[in-house]
Amino acid sequence: MYVRAKKNLGQHFLKDQNIARKIVSSLSGDGYSKVLEIGPGMGVLTRFLLENKSIQTKAIDIDKESIVYLEENFPELKGNIIEGDFLKLNINELYNEPFAVIGNFPYNISSQIFFRILESRDCIPEVVGMIQKEVAERIAAPHGSKTYGIMSVLLQAFYTIDYLFTVPEHVFAPPPKVKSAVIRLKRNAISKLDCNEKLFFNVVKATFNQRRKTIHNSLKALGVNASDCEYLSKRPEQLSVDDFIKLTQWVEKLHKT
Repeated sequence: MYVRAKKNLGQHFLKDQNIARKIVSSLSGDGYSKVLEIGPGMGVLTRFLLENKSIQTKAIDIDKESIVYLEENFPELKGNIIEGDFLKLNINELYNEPFAVIGNFPYNISSQIFFRILESRDCIPEVVGMIQKEVAERIAAPHGSKTYGIMSVLLQAFYTIDYLFTVPEHVFAPPPKVKSAVIRLKRNAISKLDCNEKLFFNVVKATFNQRRKTIHNSLKALGVNASDCEYLSKRPEQLSVDDFIKLTQWVEKLHKT
């Protein structure tokens, strides 16, 4: 049996076993013994995950054809294959202990996967994912970079991010039109930001949604129209995560007064 790649699911199956082994070996195993693979397809990563006896692997896929293939070819996965959508998964019901996430994420939903991970950051200490190179560069970008944006700030607030390596198009079937990259996120020591976290998210989104404007102008959408803050004349890509925390503290004080 062979699984047909479905365009509507953003499927591009990795063929290169060496790259698959390299992706799986990028998991550190620090602080967890459970791993959830998103979108296993025909099990190119699953094979190497199952070889690692120090971790227990579950896999989730929305594609019925992939589920059948995995059940037939990986009998040791029995009872650990979930047919469903990771974006709709109740993560709290899946595990009651920390677990890592790994996968060749579908390009069309990779950003949504990372935002979902962010929501459950306290139980996901590590993520290794292959995504579109452009998105990987954006997530790992330092402040001051043109590609630094909402995902960079929100993920870097809670994770240390490593851009591991680039993957060429020809190692996939069918080959995508863009290069791919593998990144690793490791949970940092910050359990809670030193500001109102919901407001932090709103400030970051409000400023980058109008990234060509100065922060003074973009914060008007949050009802902020004061001028006694050092960051207001800057553009959002100039601010580090710590700067955004301080900016949020300032906005919070304004709201209280």
